[in-house]
Amino acid sequence: MKATETPPAVAATDPAPVSKSPAPGGKEKSSEGQVLNVFSHGVLIIWAILVVLPLLWAIMSSFKNDDSILSTPWALPDKLHFENWSRAWSQAHMSDYFFNTIVVVGGSLIGTLLLGSMAAYVLARFDFPGNRFIYYLFIGGMSFPCILALVPLFFVMNNMGLLNTRHGLILVYIAYSLPFTVFFLTSFFRTLPGSVAEAAMIDGASHTRTFFQVMLPMAKPGLISVGIFNFLGQWNQYMLPTVLNTDPKYRVLSQGLVELASSQGYKGDWSGLFAGLVMAMLPVLAAYIIFQRQVVAGLTAGAVK
Repeated sequence: MKATETPPAVAATDPAPVSKSPAPGGKEKSSEGQVLNVFSHGVLIIWAILVVLPLLWAIMSSFKNDDSILSTPWALPDKLHFENWSRAWSQAHMSDYFFNTIVVVGGSLIGTLLLGSMAAYVLARFDFPGNRFIYYLFIGGMSFPCILALVPLFFVMNNMGLLNTRHGLILVYIAYSLPFTVFFLTSFFRTLPGSVAEAAMIDGASHTRTFFQVMLPMAKPGLISVGIFNFLGQWNQYMLPTVLNTDPKYRVLSQGLVELASSQGYKGDWSGLFAGLVMAMLPVLAAYIIFQRQVVAGLTAGAVK
């Protein structure tokens, strides 16, 4: 028995593939995308110039003398006048203002993150009567203007003996920052997997241990993000310490800079003023540069579950 022979291949009669011409609107869409890309990059460049140039000018002016600042404000300094920084640090009492600010902001930041994370965890993970009511109370605190509470807050602080004290200002900063912190961290805790907390509870961990050893380390990106925002707001706060902290011994940096500018009178120590201004800006810039990746991670962590 012979195997059946395969017939010779028949030449394909199909016509050769015709190359498709690009869609008429393809070039228009690509050109529109290029125009939009150029426009967005132009806006970003302009915004960067508006932000970076004043900062560089302030740093440059802090190393110049008063005559150079007034005569050639945009020229580079002929030499670096480090005595401006030493004069602002010692004679203008910027060292005392800096110390007071670190104590107040450091204490209030720790208290805000601790209390805010605990409240946000309970509101996000536990269902109980009044949960939404308490949550919306914190939300309402974000919409309440701080300036409306200055007069009653002054009398409350006075009756409690907390005026012109560091710990009194720390408590006010914590109360001022808690609404936004709870709002931010509640949304963040809801995105964390609940199976990890359930596994810890099955292993015998208490609610306190589960929160501090399991859930809080998982919320590190959110804590860093909201911590940076609170740090910026509390470091640059001027209205609250002006009303509640009138003792020169406990003034913070924002008050010290205003005092340095107003006390000059006709002397015009502009170089010392710029040096003090740069001193106040450096911690904020350093904090953002160090934690910028964590800030972005914390802001985008809740977008994808």
